[in-house]
Amino acid sequence: MANASFSFRILAAFILLAVVAVVCASLGRWQLGRAAEREAIHARIMAGRQATPLTLGPDASAPDLQDWRAAQVTGQWLNRYTVLLANRNLEGRPGYWVATPLALSASAHSRTRNTPSADLSPATVAASDRAILVLRGWIPRPLGANATLPPLSAPTGLQTIQGELREHVPRLFDLGTLGGTTNAGLPADPAAVQAPLEVQNIDLENFAAVTGIKLLPAVLQQTSAAALEDGTPLIQNWPTPSLDADKNRGYAVQWFAFAAIAAGAWLVLAWRTLRRRSSRGTIALQKE
Repeated sequence: MANASFSFRILAAFILLAVVAVVCASLGRWQLGRAAEREAIHARIMAGRQATPLTLGPDASAPDLQDWRAAQVTGQWLNRYTVLLANRNLEGRPGYWVATPLALSASAHSRTRNTPSADLSPATVAASDRAILVLRGWIPRPLGANATLPPLSAPTGLQTIQGELREHVPRLFDLGTLGGTTNAGLPADPAAVQAPLEVQNIDLENFAAVTGIKLLPAVLQQTSAAALEDGTPLIQNWPTPSLDADKNRGYAVQWFAFAAIAAGAWLVLAWRTLRRRSSRGTIALQKE
């Protein structure tokens, strides 16, 4: 009975050490994969920022809309469709990103500067017109019982702004997306749209379907200075992905070291087990 119990413990130790070695090695490979992903993102950012700045118009093609590429746009703001992206903290302060579509069409360019951009809507924009969703900047969330947001409307008339292109609005984790919902917070009826809409994440296709606006398949993070009507500055301190690939490599080295320790312990245990069995066999032969 004692020998059976001893053998069971030895077998359990072999299995445990083998599992630990495999899991740690897998985690090390995963960290190396993460490092490669971050290096690829860094290369993508550098390629976009080194590309020739783009003057963006309604006829822009998808290949031109390179991620992280500098761009300049001219058009009129569609203030009716301003969106507040919630839970966008800045240096620990709660706040919002303010996003507003900018009409880029030739017909928008031909309007006078006296045409209120707040009046623009899909009904008044020509069928060939297109727009781009612009992340205008960050504002703090009002705190206190009677605190309210300042007016969010962008200036009327033709505006020229500079920024960086992004493939989509950076997303935050949202429990609603686990159920397949990608347009949480957006009304189903375009007529029910009232500025400002407040959502946590926004999908360009869903936003275009709800508002009826023909959006370019990209977002512009504004980098030129901007402020609200009451003078509140819009802060354009846009986040960039974490690019510290060396940290992932350091983690990978640690995981591979743990795997090596577990593998070494497995080999030592195997050697001692074989040696013990060999000693027992020698003693049995001597007794015979």
